[in-house]
Amino acid sequence: MRRTWHHTCLAFLYLKGCMNLNRNRRQLVLGALSAGAAVASPALWAQAGKAGRKVVVLGQSVPLSSAADQIGLAYFNGAKLCFDALNARNGLGGYKVEVKALDDGYDARRAAANAKALIEQGVDALFGFAGTASCDAAYAVTKPSGTLLFAPFAASDALHDPALSNVFHVRPALADEAYKVARHCATLNQDRIAVFAEDDAMGRAGLAAINQALLDLKRPPIVASALSGVNSDKVDAAVAELLKARPQAIIQVSLFNAAAAFIRKMRLSGYGGQFLTFSVVGIDPLFTALGKEIGGIVVSQVVPSPRSSGLPIVKEYLDVLNQTDQAPSYESVEGYIAARCFAEGLRRSLADGSRPDRAGLQKAFASMTDYDAGGFRINLRARKYESVRAVDLVSITPDGRVVR
Repeated sequence: MRRTWHHTCLAFLYLKGCMNLNRNRRQLVLGALSAGAAVASPALWAQAGKAGRKVVVLGQSVPLSSAADQIGLAYFNGAKLCFDALNARNGLGGYKVEVKALDDGYDARRAAANAKALIEQGVDALFGFAGTASCDAAYAVTKPSGTLLFAPFAASDALHDPALSNVFHVRPALADEAYKVARHCATLNQDRIAVFAEDDAMGRAGLAAINQALLDLKRPPIVASALSGVNSDKVDAAVAELLKARPQAIIQVSLFNAAAAFIRKMRLSGYGGQFLTFSVVGIDPLFTALGKEIGGIVVSQVVPSPRSSGLPIVKEYLDVLNQTDQAPSYESVEGYIAARCFAEGLRRSLADGSRPDRAGLQKAFASMTDYDAGGFRINLRARKYESVRAVDLVSITPDGRVVR
């Protein structure tokens, strides 16, 4: 489980060639963004259209810096692997997919500004926005135009409302993860459940989802909850608050830094109960932060293990990944699957004679209610709790092996 995306030779945003490995991550990201802007500028799109080149352009805003950068970079690179492989085969029906990605630093205001700019520049859809608040902000920007919002990462449960006809999800809702985790606690007769969450849109949405899941399962309500700063190690107040409640299990809705700091300090304080976390934690950076202390932690996952090579979609992902020096990760394989699903929508829009414009893509995505993505079934229009079956619970051994 190496954090290789910080130092690998990545071709961010179709940047040609390898970049100097000795440059730091921020320099890599900034260089990539400027190169990507040049490649995917509106002027170039116009030139492509005049030349008769068939292209579908996606706009993406993702944290390439700041709190969630490791998650954002892995998700972005997984999608890029798929689109690059597709384009290398001359796309679908001659159509290639180009992505214009912008860094939002895990800031919803920047994500909204990026969404507005991308829509004004004429992208065919928004793709892979990451973060609950950022996804909500992006959706608000899409409402006047009806621009498609595809595969948002960790979107709020409100965005999973089937009435939102322009939003299509690859990952299950927070409600689905909460239900799976709460049901797991119930099977272990753990009635005293507490919640540790970050004080942001994601943390509050996760807390609400857990409360609702326990209610729906007719389980006792949580005994306590505590909020902390976003991806911050300042968790002493939360530790003190939850220790007083004497919970049997603590469910976490937080990114890896806060989760690691909280787990470590709870254990130092003598807590011996169970820790469970939502998939948004980032399992690879969590392992990097905790090392051997990660043993026994349960993490919900919404995509197959990136090492399950017996599954066709994962084998396909690994075949492409192995041509790079990137390491497999859950976030990376999720990005790959999201891109694969978009490509299937593109294929369907062309197969029925439609153009791959907004209307054609929207019709195609709406038909993908039981899509077999290489052994992993996806419903882009799932209702509440319909995707619980797609959520897996894994634990991590002290040496970093992921086991079910």
